[in-house]
Amino acid sequence: MSDQIKFIVDNLNKEPFRKNYNLITFDSLEPMQLLQILNDVLAEIDPKQVVDIREEMPEHTAKRMLSLLGILKYKPPGNATDMSTFRQGLVIGSKPVIYPVLHWLLQRTNELKKRAYLARFLIKLEVPSEFLQDETVADTNKQYEELMEAFKTLHKECEQLKTSGFSTAEIRRDISAMEDEKDQLIKRVERLKKRVETVQNHQRMLKIARQLRVEKEREEFLAQQKQEQKNQLFHAVQRLQRVQNQLKSMRHAAADAKPESLMKRLEEEIKFNSYMVTEKFPKELESKKKELHFLQKVVSEPAMGHSDLLELESNINEINTQINQLIEKKMMRNEPIEGKLSLYRQQASIISRKKEAKAEELQEAKEKLASLEREVSVKTNQTREFDGTEVLKGDEFKRYVSKLRSKSTVFKKKHQIIAEFKAEFGLLQRTEELLKQRHENIQHQLRTIEEKKGISGYSYTQEELERVSALKSEVDEMKGRTLDDMSEMVKKLNSLVSEKKSALAPVIKELRQLRQKCQELTQECDEKKSQYDSCAAGLESNRSKLEQEVRGLREECLQEESRYHYTNCMIKNLEVQLRRATDEMKAYVSSDQQEKRKAIRQQYTKNIAEQENLGKKLREKQKAVRESHGPNMKQAKMWRDFEQLMECKKQCFLKQQSQTSIGQLLVIRETYQHRDYW
Repeated sequence: MSDQIKFIVDNLNKEPFRKNYNLITFDSLEPMQLLQILNDVLAEIDPKQVVDIREEMPEHTAKRMLSLLGILKYKPPGNATDMSTFRQGLVIGSKPVIYPVLHWLLQRTNELKKRAYLARFLIKLEVPSEFLQDETVADTNKQYEELMEAFKTLHKECEQLKTSGFSTAEIRRDISAMEDEKDQLIKRVERLKKRVETVQNHQRMLKIARQLRVEKEREEFLAQQKQEQKNQLFHAVQRLQRVQNQLKSMRHAAADAKPESLMKRLEEEIKFNSYMVTEKFPKELESKKKELHFLQKVVSEPAMGHSDLLELESNINEINTQINQLIEKKMMRNEPIEGKLSLYRQQASIISRKKEAKAEELQEAKEKLASLEREVSVKTNQTREFDGTEVLKGDEFKRYVSKLRSKSTVFKKKHQIIAEFKAEFGLLQRTEELLKQRHENIQHQLRTIEEKKGISGYSYTQEELERVSALKSEVDEMKGRTLDDMSEMVKKLNSLVSEKKSALAPVIKELRQLRQKCQELTQECDEKKSQYDSCAAGLESNRSKLEQEVRGLREECLQEESRYHYTNCMIKNLEVQLRRATDEMKAYVSSDQQEKRKAIRQQYTKNIAEQENLGKKLREKQKAVRESHGPNMKQAKMWRDFEQLMECKKQCFLKQQSQTSIGQLLVIRETYQHRDYW
């Protein structure tokens, strides 16, 4: 309880309540103050509840709060008998009743705000059936229901948009950026229009450009149509191939089939489909509907706490114990007819379960077969796309196998020839290795002979000289060719430079003149700019002074106008008060009784006297109720005990009567049996 009070105080001290309570001050609040706090919390959830409960009757306050708590789906703790105590506690502002309500409301304020907002539009007004016989009322009710459904869809879309991540600030930024881009494009189009207007025949050129753009768009549209038609043609060809394959497979399947086997297969399929439609699917549909109804019921109920779960677990345990007791009683009876029927029922349930299992297996096999057929069609399409050939079936596949066999014999022969070539290659490689070894031996002998003669390295140097001379001749030829190419390129470059110089000479002269003019114009522009800046600064200072003076005069004018209107209003109010005071004095002083009754003083005194009398009566009534409350409650308890006693007597009498009737029947049966025996 202390944690609950602490949570309530912490939330009441936050926004938007800002009550500045602590645990002691909150616990010492009076019942009327607690009711006012509860009303403030309810007003934060639903703005229609903003009421000062001191100006409202307690019955109306309790009715209003109970209706809103019912809309918010608040369930008070306890059973149906505690509802009366809950209502009484809500009327008198009892702390054990108010604290749980405040704790529940402050825990889920945002969720309850949404629920209260939706309740304003989604609580349906029940119209009696006799009023719905009228066409106008029926049409209005139908329109009301349609508007309610439209509100539901719009609210769902709004919630989806809120959770989708799009913010108004981002949308506004995008809109402002688009508007800036639009302005820039408009300015660019205007500049281009001004630039184009100086060109000759610009209207004709614009018309031609427009036609060109239209033709390009038409070309793109036609290309897109062409691509779509190609795709459609490709899909149509694929569909045709699939249908042809299905036709071939059906013909192949029907070639060896007989009418009796086809009829038998069709009968089996019809039986299976009828079983699925009449027995299996309705059961599954019914189970799904029950599950959906249960889930909707769970969703419609409010969030459950730990205490609610414990209560549900205790109820489940009690029901399970009752079920076990009933089963034990049934087993104790052990009636033979029920035993035989239970055997038949068990056999029937086993058969039905086996039937359902086989039906599910058959359904899974059909689905697997369909998926495999789809995979086969996909694979055939892929192979057709890769090499353009179809998957072979039947006789074509046999012919293909025979071709493969003939090709395999040819492959074996070729493979044997390749093996012979490989063996010959090995022999040649070995001979090459032997020749290399012999060459190395000869080179070694030659080096030893050169060393003996004193001319070692003669053969190597001779080979190197021959190789270097060959390389030198090649390099000399390449150098000659490159020198010729470079001389020709230099000549071409010189001729081009001279041509460009002669062509650019008049342009350079014009450029020098234009540079001089540009320098003169820049000097003149700088002078004019300095003059403009000085003049603009002076004008800006004068403008700011004038603006300040105008602003001050406007403020003075507004103050004077407001003062004038205020004085006029005060004069009018004083005149009205003076007129009322003179009328009151005339009525109070006059000798006419009717005029005196019209006076405000007399009316107020009369109202005060009436309210005092009413207060006295209510206090007397309250006193009488308090005095008779205890005896009345005792009398009500005694009456309930009397009702229970009479109900018990009634049950005992009925049991005794049933037992006497059963005894009479047994006596009559024995007498009849004895008579038959004699």
